[in-house]
Amino acid sequence: MRRIGILTGGGDCPALNAVIRGVVEKCALEDIEVFGFADGWRGALHADGRVLTLDDVEGIQTLGGTILGSSRTNVMKTENGPEMVRASMEKLGLEGIVAIGGDDTLGVANQLFDMGMNMVGVPKTIDNDLSCTDFTFGFDTAANIVMEALDRLHTTAYSHGRVMVVEIMGRHTGWIALQGGLAGDAHVIAIPEFPLHIDDICRIVTERKERGKRYSVVAVAEGATIEGFHVDEGELKKDAFGNAALPDRAIGHKLAQEIQRRTGIETRDIVLGHLQRGGSPSAFDRVLGARMGAKAAEQVISRNYGCMVGLSATKIICTPLKNALSTRKEVDAELYEVAKLFCR
Repeated sequence: MRRIGILTGGGDCPALNAVIRGVVEKCALEDIEVFGFADGWRGALHADGRVLTLDDVEGIQTLGGTILGSSRTNVMKTENGPEMVRASMEKLGLEGIVAIGGDDTLGVANQLFDMGMNMVGVPKTIDNDLSCTDFTFGFDTAANIVMEALDRLHTTAYSHGRVMVVEIMGRHTGWIALQGGLAGDAHVIAIPEFPLHIDDICRIVTERKERGKRYSVVAVAEGATIEGFHVDEGELKKDAFGNAALPDRAIGHKLAQEIQRRTGIETRDIVLGHLQRGGSPSAFDRVLGARMGAKAAEQVISRNYGCMVGLSATKIICTPLKNALSTRKEVDAELYEVAKLFCR
């Protein structure tokens, strides 16, 4: 019997379990056994995990998180890491691994593929910033959580005549802040791709009050650049992949203080943080995850390794794994201009 491995790496994400089920269900049709590694690449390093049965995956597409666990383990920063993964695959009799993750997890998969190990990638990030796919699963759920939060904050901001600054995930790109902010009727949306000046933010807030509007809602991505305004982040800790861990209550908190100082309008801030990752996935993400999982399994069945699955229009496609890691997908100007129409 053929056997493959599967793992989920990096931050947890809604619909990971839908992908896992899609892989297991499709592989079962061809009598291919699926070994689930525990905690991402850490499990692959130590051959830690278990075989996943159809009973194990039944109904899990409704659950948030991942039944396999996750970690930010970097194989390439581990002494003899690639050889440890190769040894684990040989010990467990695996012909390949389906790696579900973002650019860090898939970057490791791509390097291992170049070293002769069979890999299939599935793009996972709520940030929606991976290339070669129109959407990543988890993004829709996160954007809906932001929208729902903004819907609620509108009422309390109106009641008290306040400005509410909402800090949203998005270190390098502003997809969640823009999608959630546009849907949730934010009056200012600040994202990394299109810097805003603090004067323009305060002008919008002030003009709204002068027009008789009692309140304003500001959606700001955690990695947004606000010109004329400096946030001292101090010395940031870095994970195994060299990513800086941005501090909570950094840009959102400081921006709220600056808006209040400049405008005299009472301003509060809130950090949505890990709420955006948690809970059950949306219908869109459940279906997208299931389709991507099934497509990844098809690549295993046909032994088409070294690729990543993705969404193109309405079709699930495959592209070379290395191509998907070549550039970061950023918010385009056309979409941003549409959002600006509603920001006033």
